[in-house]
Parts: sequence; C-alpha cells; structure tokens
Amino acid sequence: MSRGLNVPRRSTAADAVYNSEVVARFINRMMVDGKKSISTGILYRAMNKIEEKSGEKALDVFTKAVENVKPVVEVKSRRVGGATYQVPVEIKEGRREALAMRWLINAARARNGKTMADKLADELMDAYNSTGAAFKKKEDTHRMADANKAFSHFRF
Repeated sequence: MSRGLNVPRRSTAADAVYNSEVVARFINRMMVDGKKSISTGILYRAMNKIEEKSGEKALDVFTKAVENVKPVVEVKSRRVGGATYQVPVEIKEGRREALAMRWLINAARARNGKTMADKLADELMDAYNSTGAAFKKKEDTHRMADANKAFSHFRF
C-alpha cells in the first residue's frame, strides 16, 4: 500500500455502441487473457438478447441490474486482543460497482449450459428483477453485516 499521496483514478474510455463508461468497465472485467474483442462480442450479444426478451432498452436494464446488485455494507475482519471480529463497514462507490460487476460475471459463468451471452443475459435479467445468484450474494452480504452489527464499534 502506498504511503504517499492518493493516486488519482484513471477514467475508462466509453464503449463504442452504448457510449457508456460503466459498460466499458464491465467489458474489461469480463475479459479473460486480454481477449477484449471476445468479451465485447459476448456483452453486445447479451444486450441484444435482453432487448428481444424484455422489449426495453438494454442499457437501462443493464444499469438497473448493476444498481440492484451493488452492496452498501460488507464485513471486514478486525483483530482485537487475540480475537477476530467481523466488523460491518460501508463501501465506497467504486468498490460497490466493482463487487456488483464481479458477482454478476461470476454468477453468469456458474450457470449451466448455453453460451456465455445467453447466461449473461439471463443473469442480468434476473438481477434487473431482483432475483438470481448475484442478487442473493448481495443479500447474504447485507445479512452478514446486519448479524455482526454489535461489533460496529470496532470500526477502523
């Protein structure tokens, strides 16, 4: 960890089709082994499938899905006097978005069968409707933080 000044955040160039930085960051997170064109193609095919299924704008569904999965609090381990406590901590906006995207991608990859575009489209639709594995992960995180509320005075 740097002991100097805070390093400014780099901005991501917006993607070509939707002109959105959030979509561009999602593509970059989904990328494996530097294959950005494959990642881009998968996301755009998933967005087309979302438009066909829901009849709504894909970008609106995508942003609402990411928003529904963003956690507000998480637990961090804090060692106090030989005991380790799970302390609930509020999350900064950048980490909230990163966690939401990571959970959506992992949940889509864990689904059975079909192509990645189909799995991603289904997971985004589930997140849009506040269901699915990624949304459940958020709920579990909030539940764990709520259960450990008694240790919040150990916050650092």
